[in-house]
Amino acid sequence: MRNDSWWKASLVLVTGAALLLSGCGKSSESAVSEKLNVVATFYPMYEFAKQVAGEHAIVTALVPSGVEPHDWEPSAKDMALIQEADVFVYNGLVEGWVDDALSSAKKENRIVVRASEGIPLMEGEEHDHEHEDGEGIDSHEEEHPQDPHVWLSPVLAQQEVIAILKALEKADPANKTDYRKNADNYIAKLQQLDEDYREGLKNVSKKELVTQHAAFGYLAKEYGLVQVPISGLSPEQEPSPEEMAKVVEFAREHQVGTIFFETLVDPKVARTIATEIGAQTDVLNPLEGLTEEELANHLDYIGVMENNLKALRKALS
Repeated sequence: MRNDSWWKASLVLVTGAALLLSGCGKSSESAVSEKLNVVATFYPMYEFAKQVAGEHAIVTALVPSGVEPHDWEPSAKDMALIQEADVFVYNGLVEGWVDDALSSAKKENRIVVRASEGIPLMEGEEHDHEHEDGEGIDSHEEEHPQDPHVWLSPVLAQQEVIAILKALEKADPANKTDYRKNADNYIAKLQQLDEDYREGLKNVSKKELVTQHAAFGYLAKEYGLVQVPISGLSPEQEPSPEEMAKVVEFAREHQVGTIFFETLVDPKVARTIATEIGAQTDVLNPLEGLTEEELANHLDYIGVMENNLKALRKALS
């Protein structure tokens, strides 16, 4: 539960911080001031928005590089950025703080786009290791939260790009043609990525992948794989000893040779299971944020997804 006093304090600070921000840069070049101000929540939303916006907008990510976004909440400085945004881009479900933040940092004519809007969402896969169709929770079990990780499907990522495109066209119709061209170019890259995944995974000998948390349900469903998560939808969820034992049992039964861990989360649980069954470990990146090392290596969404494909082919072949 959020601390109400924190939100009240943030609201008091937002107005002052926003006034300071609006007073800065008055002498800047007019070309800069005319650019659209786009604020995105975390890395995939930032990357998609940046690709569509091109030179016509300044795109800012709220969640810093190297920070896991599931439990992140905005500071007073972040609230000021939201206050000044012409367009606010978020995925949905990951950012539980969005409604409160937008209510506190109100701005007339700000366009808000939930990039996952209209995408059929899967139920969150929570340690259901006997259900092997890649679609997650058995419908007879109790209701589970919806899975937000749509950006990890190159097909669904295209829909998120289109949602962002529509928002930018609405906010800045004068540059509509350029936004459309940028979006088309990036969607072509996502379509090629999808083709690479289909070709690369169609003949793998195994289908089961054990992942650090339940982030890859949409990817697994798209390409006929079976995700077996150690943790739930949030990587911060600690599996119980019973859940750990089920993962170990499943991995042994299906001769899983690789346990996947993530770059932004402590890999000790994944390594413990790998040691228990004599398996290897490797990175499968949920792209919830890039590390400083990944940024230094000029990796982006496409590059990380290509690395994920290589890791999957190696583990499943």
